[in-house]
Amino acid sequence: MKWTEVEIVTSNEAVDAICEILLEIGISGVSIQDPHDLKSFKEEFPFWDYIDEEVESGKKADVIIKAYVSESDNLSEILENLQFRILELKKFDLNIGKGKISTNSLKQEDWEESWKDYFQTFHATDKIVINPVWRHYTPTEGEIVIDMDPGMAFGTGEHETTSMCIELIEKNIKYQDNLLDIGCGSGILSIVAKKLGANIVEAIDLDPVAVKVAKENIEYNHLTGQIVVKEGNLLDESIGLYDIVVANIMADAIIMLIQSVRLFMNKDGMFIASGIISDKLSEVVFELKKHNFVITTLLQKGEWNAIVAKQGE
Repeated sequence: MKWTEVEIVTSNEAVDAICEILLEIGISGVSIQDPHDLKSFKEEFPFWDYIDEEVESGKKADVIIKAYVSESDNLSEILENLQFRILELKKFDLNIGKGKISTNSLKQEDWEESWKDYFQTFHATDKIVINPVWRHYTPTEGEIVIDMDPGMAFGTGEHETTSMCIELIEKNIKYQDNLLDIGCGSGILSIVAKKLGANIVEAIDLDPVAVKVAKENIEYNHLTGQIVVKEGNLLDESIGLYDIVVANIMADAIIMLIQSVRLFMNKDGMFIASGIISDKLSEVVFELKKHNFVITTLLQKGEWNAIVAKQGE
């Protein structure tokens, strides 16, 4: 089925009213891009590596509502009705902003699945192969295949931050090591560790979607019951001491984690931290040294950095 994307440029004030209008004319599926949401989101999650300057300053104040109309619907009638109803909101002293409506014809495709065309089988390292679950791959001798469907969670292994973590885990893990994966996302690092011979592997994430996806990927790799996945905060949910603690998260979150991560590390354990943009690297290094960590490895790919650190004497 072919679809038409209807885009409405409006104001934050009119969003609820316009969504109600769309619902009344039979369109229930909408997406909303509202820069005003940034303020409240920053209050809840204050640590960012990138924020568009125009968005942060409020210059991009337009709210964009996108709705989708199928080819079986009467598009011209819907657009005429929609335009009339939106203009009518002015009678109630509601600021509709630009009130601009535009359309875009979309190709016939399954939007939810089309991204899979771009996720191909690839080598994360010479030994480790990341393979989409919907593709068949026959490994050569010595290769370890990780079958993945990242869904809505971060972590296909292609991003520099994840690939550096995989490389560092492969290089440093020993048979029967215990590993803690903080901010596990799709679960890819935990799965890599287990397939490389780790003993206890525990993964933790605040995002329930990530936890769900991680559990599914663990099942795809026939490791159900061999990796523990928990939703929640590290200090509340994690127990035990680990030979390796890995965190592929934002730099500011790593800085906050450094002061408590040693509570979960064996004396000779190591901390692998990735997701560190170059602008933040010096801050992370400073915090590690401040808490008596010794940096043994520093990797860089593009603007991203990964660190291996051990506890000092």
